[in-house]
Amino acid sequence: MKKTITYMTVLSSLALTASLAACGPGEEAQGNKEQSSNKEAKLIVWEDIEKGEGIKDIVSKFERDNDVDVKVIEKPYAKQIEDLRLDGPAGTGPDLLTMPGDQIGTAVTEGIIKEIDVPKEVQSIYTDVALDSQKVEGKLYGVPKAVETTVLYYNKKLVSEEKLPKTLEEWYTLSKKTTTGQSFGFLALFDQIYYAQSVLSGYGGYIFKQDDEGKYQTKEVGLANTGAIEGASYIQKFYKEKLFPAGIIGEQGINVLESLFTEGKAAAIISGPWNVEPFTKAGIDFGITKLPELENGKNMSSFIGVKSYNVSAYSKQSEMANKLALYLTNAENSKKRFEITKEVPAVSALAQDPAVTKSPAAQAVAEQSKFSELTPNIPEMNEVWKPVDAALQTIATGKAEPAAAMKQAVKTIDGQIEAKHGAK
Repeated sequence: MKKTITYMTVLSSLALTASLAACGPGEEAQGNKEQSSNKEAKLIVWEDIEKGEGIKDIVSKFERDNDVDVKVIEKPYAKQIEDLRLDGPAGTGPDLLTMPGDQIGTAVTEGIIKEIDVPKEVQSIYTDVALDSQKVEGKLYGVPKAVETTVLYYNKKLVSEEKLPKTLEEWYTLSKKTTTGQSFGFLALFDQIYYAQSVLSGYGGYIFKQDDEGKYQTKEVGLANTGAIEGASYIQKFYKEKLFPAGIIGEQGINVLESLFTEGKAAAIISGPWNVEPFTKAGIDFGITKLPELENGKNMSSFIGVKSYNVSAYSKQSEMANKLALYLTNAENSKKRFEITKEVPAVSALAQDPAVTKSPAAQAVAEQSKFSELTPNIPEMNEVWKPVDAALQTIATGKAEPAAAMKQAVKTIDGQIEAKHGAK
């Protein structure tokens, strides 16, 4: 059973190295305590791209209060785990880094991040779902810094709020009327599971079945069941009828989709809160809301992503890094980060804070979170992305029918899980 996130869980919750030979994962380097208690010590923090400004003042105060220097380096957060695999053992890695919640399981299995010490009273400030994303076999390996999910952006000059389609079928009808080949109605990257799951899940598809305790059953993949195939068939008609341009298929699709929206050539797109600032800077008069409903009455689903701060297993100052992670994500500093970066905080107490409630983007994320599910944070999830994306692309290009494509994808996933992770 798919783990569905309830509104109250989220919103009430939402309102928000030393050489390789010298120090390996899970080992504290000699002299750790000494280095973490004097001004010469320097913590290295890998922060997400264009998010460093959000923690600049917070880090400065932490430096003064703890007599430690902190260097913040911006890197794409989704790829920090890749760099840590090389930079950690080489002694050039961070003490603290950020990563998506679905990478936690892999990082723990590889032994490149440390279990983190978070007192029970501190754990209680975070939303349950956000904190759950940081757990592996009951142990915590990070603290959540922000949550996000996909939402619907619409161009107010092309579709008014009063006439905004409420269902995906209504968006399909609008697209039929407005698509010219140069301009489009509704667009989405349905050739990627990250976005297509919004439809597949609504019809009954799922990644891994979950048992009564929420544990993922990796031998039970639900991406070729009746519901998933029905959802994939529904998606296919947008491509067959050329309501989606061929350019939005494949790796460059996201750039094409976002360009069409910022150029005023798309009435609406599915994207994430990370585009609020770019679209605002582009001068688009846009609205933002939850995803539409499906014809079966269910709302489109989405993955809820959790960004976190995690301590490197190669850190020689893990205690100080642990302390900084908790400091960056406390209620006061989470609010400060939100006001600058607009990343929706994962602190429950901020749910009713005016700084959050007055934000249309935060409200849309909160509303969509009612219909969202956590991305599985187990290593086996790595075997899902590429096969399903490949299947969805053959569906989008008309090279395969949904049933055959999805069944082949699941066969590939099953084979890769068996080969790389063994039977579980």
